Amino acid sequence: MVEIKHLTKRYGSVLAVDDISFSANPGEILGLLGPNGAGKSTTLNIITGFLSSSEGSVVIEGYDILDQPKKAKEKIGYLPEQPPLYPEMTVKKYLEFIFDLKKVRLPKKEHVDEVMTIVKLKDVENRIIRNLSKGYRQRVGLAGALIGNPPVLILDEPTVGLDPKQIIETRKLIRTLGKKHTVIFSSHVLSEVSAICDRVVLINKGQIVADSPIDKLSEVINGTGMLTLEVEGSQNTIKNAIGGVDGVRRVTHTSGNGYTVSYDSDTDVRRGVFRALAKADCPILSMTTGGLTLEESFLKLTEGGKD
Repeated sequence: MVEIKHLTKRYGSVLAVDDISFSANPGEILGLLGPNGAGKSTTLNIITGFLSSSEGSVVIEGYDILDQPKKAKEKIGYLPEQPPLYPEMTVKKYLEFIFDLKKVRLPKKEHVDEVMTIVKLKDVENRIIRNLSKGYRQRVGLAGALIGNPPVLILDEPTVGLDPKQIIETRKLIRTLGKKHTVIFSSHVLSEVSAICDRVVLINKGQIVADSPIDKLSEVINGTGMLTLEVEGSQNTIKNAIGGVDGVRRVTHTSGNGYTVSYDSDTDVRRGVFRALAKADCPILSMTTGGLTLEESFLKLTEGGKD
């Protein structure tokens, strides 16, 4: 588990990170999302101990990164945006070097082979790193982060510069790793976050502007949930039936059989809507939940916050 409390970082008069707090739980993939310059990389550098904070604390698996840096860093696998590789080494020799550097207490050959298998590097284990594609070099960096089986993985923009096939493969790999590790990764790519994350912490100008499961982000912004319905029947009958359900704020006819229903975000109105329309003899053809898209939510939060 990772706990960040009241984290602040100042560079002279510039406030890069402004009193942020959040946590990441075991087995959770948390996306640190925000525009370029929002403070994501600074936050990750503080979490991993590469930078000191001006104020606040970071606790990794029970160890404070400032008070017990060695024990805390033993719990972290870190992949920076530009992996610090030794291009003249082979893949296997590099990972063995990282193994020794980390002073891992596991059977060396078996562990390195296991990590190479996980990230699909066995077919290039004897190749010189400088001769590998960017996608493979990124995998080597990720393999280095996995050496020692750390419970926490910190990934900074892990798919930058990769081609579409490599991006898909990296996303699948991160999802797999999330089953056994706490994963925090930063990105400014919305599709990346929606494809990988369980939860998103959205940072803008050094401050957290949202902390929410992906599918609840628009509800957090607006304070309402949204249903999209297709229903057969007269408009007045449908609107009166749905409008009488507890928690429903507004019913809007869109076109044809289409309606949108906004409701209090702390209420699940689906059963009530179903029963009301069944009683009114208005068949439901489809019902989906969802409000703003991730893109719309991102823009609303980073271009001035809540209305």
